[in-house]
Parts: sequence; structure tokens; C-alpha cells
Amino acid sequence: MSKPALLMLDDGTCFEGQACGAAHETAGEVVFTTGMCGYQETLTDPSFHGQIITFTSAHVGNYGTSPQDNEASLPRAAGAVFHDLFNEEHTNVPHWRATESLNTLLARAGIPGISGVDTRALTLHLRKRGTRNGVISALDLNRPSLLRRAKELPAMAGRDLAIHATCKEPYTFADGTYQAPPGPRPRVAVIDYGVKRSILLNLARQNMDIQVWPATVSARQILASGAHGVLLSNGPGDPEACTYAVKTIEGLLGRLPLFGICLGHQLLGLALGARAYKLPFGHHGANHPVKDLFSGQVHITSQNHGFCLHPASLPANVCPSHQNLNDETLEGLVATDLPAFSVQFHPEAAPGPSDARGLFKRFAQLIRAHAQAEE
Repeated sequence: MSKPALLMLDDGTCFEGQACGAAHETAGEVVFTTGMCGYQETLTDPSFHGQIITFTSAHVGNYGTSPQDNEASLPRAAGAVFHDLFNEEHTNVPHWRATESLNTLLARAGIPGISGVDTRALTLHLRKRGTRNGVISALDLNRPSLLRRAKELPAMAGRDLAIHATCKEPYTFADGTYQAPPGPRPRVAVIDYGVKRSILLNLARQNMDIQVWPATVSARQILASGAHGVLLSNGPGDPEACTYAVKTIEGLLGRLPLFGICLGHQLLGLALGARAYKLPFGHHGANHPVKDLFSGQVHITSQNHGFCLHPASLPANVCPSHQNLNDETLEGLVATDLPAFSVQFHPEAAPGPSDARGLFKRFAQLIRAHAQAEE
């Protein structure tokens, strides 16, 4: 028998459903993602740390899960909300790569969920009112109690979550799915604010040696490592709370080529002198149109962020490079006098289209050009 559960938002809006995943309560910022597939990559994206993900796709979990599709070792989201969760074991999942069901993965990872929710109504509510904190519970169905606890949750603004999503020690990335050709390769330092495995794979495909560093690494450590370039990764939380990261980036500007993605884009912008702000309901999904302001091309992009940079706050030596065609928010920047650029969207996708993967090649070319200029 399914167990009843509630999702209570901090404005008193409550949704009924059935418990799924791990058998305990959870709380966090409730957001929605518009991807039609790629639920495993979404749930294992460290950028969702501290958030409850609402899947707008009506049916989720129907092709099971596979370790090959994890963006981190296990799901990092606080919770999940579904309209209809396919809840069979992997032997009944109609996909040859499946090793277990999505529900089993959530339970094993300790991620609670709720299914049977009117996710259309929830998404419309979040679009109108903005993201809300919320609590999912199958243990406490007392609505006043849940509302009180939802109201006590901290706001996302001002929270440094990258410190919880980063690695503990530096490591060298090596993956058996890609075999690099022989010969010397540039060394890239990846500062891990919550990096996705697909970002590391795309760097490896550009024939780079990859050293991953914790978010608290100093500029001195990066420079002493012999790195030829630095990738500033994606991650969760408020960029303005990551003052240590901004300080490190300030120490690297002009010394090495820099490429920022998502949170890394925001942190690069702050280090260059821009300001950040919180979006009403964020961009989460695999179908966001973005215009390249230099070429005029439009790319369909994968996105996952709740904060953004003010275009008007960019200093004179920084140009906007990309713009979101849905709400005209800033989606990329390039420094005119420094080897540094960044994008707000995810060029590695996972899930999503591969329209923007050429940015990894651009980064590799920038590293090689900078190395030649230094000789």
C-alpha cells in the first residue's frame, strides 16, 4: 500500500501525494525543471544541493537508472516531486542499460520524494510566486506543524552551498570511457564548486590532463601546480556568499586562462566587478534558447541556476557574450583584456542538447594560445 505524503510550501500551499524514495522527511527550496528526460543526470547534479526538484514531465522513471548516467556518485538533491513515478524494479524497466529503478536509487541515496502531485499546478504556482521553501513528509501529516517548519527554513540568498558540494581533497580525473592519444597535454585545474562528471569528460576529450581542486583552493596553490588553465565549475547556492572563491579568482585573473560555467560564471563576474541577484524562479531544464551576441546564432541550452549577473554592472573591460531569449538575462561574458570567458548555461548538457559543446574546444584553444604567447 502506498503511504500518504504531503508537500508543504512556506506560503501555506499544500500538495497531497504518496511517499516514494527514502522513508524520511526532507526540506529545501522547491524548484521546477522542464526537461522531458534525463531525470537521473538532473538528480545527481550537485548544483541541486539543498533543493527539492519538481519534474514538470508527467511520467518520470520509465527507463530506469544506470551508474553510467550519474553526474556525481549519488543524487545530491534534497528531494523530488513527481506527477507519475514509474515504480517497477529494474527487471521490468524497458531499457537494456537499467540496473535499478529510479525509486530504488532514491531510497538507496536517502532522497525522499512524493508522487501523485499535480505538478502542473505546482509549477504554475512557483512561476507566479517564485521559488518557495518547502517540506516533504510522510511522517508528519499535521499541516500547521509542517507550515511552521517550512517557514523556519533559511532563504537560499546568502547561503554558501558550494562548500558542501565540493571535493574534500584534490584528485586527478581519469575515466575509462575516453582514451587520450599519446603526447603532451595541457594541464587544466578544475575548481570544484559542485562539478558535474560530464564537464570533466568534455575536458578530457580536448586532450587535457585534469586536476580537480576543492572550492577553497588558493590562487597560489593553483599557480604552483603548473596548471595551464583553470575551469571554474558549476555548483549550488549564492555566489556572493563564496567570498573565498572570488578572492582566488581575483588572484588568477591575467595569470592563466579562465573558463567559468554556471556558478563559475557568476563567481568570475563578481571577481571582475559585476553584481549578482536572485531570479524569481530560476532556470532549470534542457530547452532554454540562448543567443550568441557575437555570431547571432541561437543555441538550445541546458540550464540550472537560481542566480544571475546584472548586465549593467559589467565593467568596461567585460562584454556580454550570450543572452537568454526567454527573459533577456545575461548568459555569458568575455573579458576584452584578459584570457577569461564564461557562460551561465551548461555546454556539457547532460541532460540536454549538445549545441554549445564547442566552448570546450574554445577553452582548449585559448590555453594553447596563451602558452605560446608566454614562451
